[in-house]
Amino acid sequence: MQIRRRILKALAAAGLLGPAGISGLIGHALAKGNAPVAPGLHKLRGSVTVNGKPAREGQLVGAGDTVVTGPGSEAIYVIGQDAFLQRESSTVSFGADAALNLMRVVTGKLLSVFGKGKKTIQVSTATIGIRGTGCYIEDEGEGARARTYFCLCYGDVELIPSAAPHERETYSTTHHDKPMYVHNDMKMPKMMVPASVINHTDDELKLLEALVGRWPPFYGQGGPKY
Repeated sequence: MQIRRRILKALAAAGLLGPAGISGLIGHALAKGNAPVAPGLHKLRGSVTVNGKPAREGQLVGAGDTVVTGPGSEAIYVIGQDAFLQRESSTVSFGADAALNLMRVVTGKLLSVFGKGKKTIQVSTATIGIRGTGCYIEDEGEGARARTYFCLCYGDVELIPSAAPHERETYSTTHHDKPMYVHNDMKMPKMMVPASVINHTDDELKLLEALVGRWPPFYGQGGPKY
């Protein structure tokens, strides 16, 4: 508990995600000790909708729901053992059958941390099967030249490009070891090419994991295991 409290206090002192609303989010997580915070939307900025209706803090998000953020907007939410930071101009849909653990990043940017068990993420260029994972996705939408950025921050993945399923790769990382761009352009010699780490931070991962009572495996020993 003391380690988790130190993480959260350090994030608060650093002003992570800006001053608006974050102090309340950190304080709520601190009050929970080692327990996860309640499921639902925990921070909203700008225009955020769930199933086409304006979202509100505390609202539950789950199977069958679609979360949309407008320009300059952002949402942090918790679903079970999983936590999400959805950036601006992004659309994320969760499958209607919760047992299938399926979600789709239709377009935009999403940082996610997941608890135990297998989950499947659909993006415009690939199917991503994950287990005990933190990952960041930027999806540019559908089309012949669509491109998706995928960073497996830690955990295990099977990454299958839609345009070339035979190029599938199964790998594990511990700390942003293998970011990739996945393409949908058959004129390219390979659909998956190496990338660099962009647009997400370890502090953001620490915050999301703290909301669900964990901390990232790269932070140190002794924490809850995946």
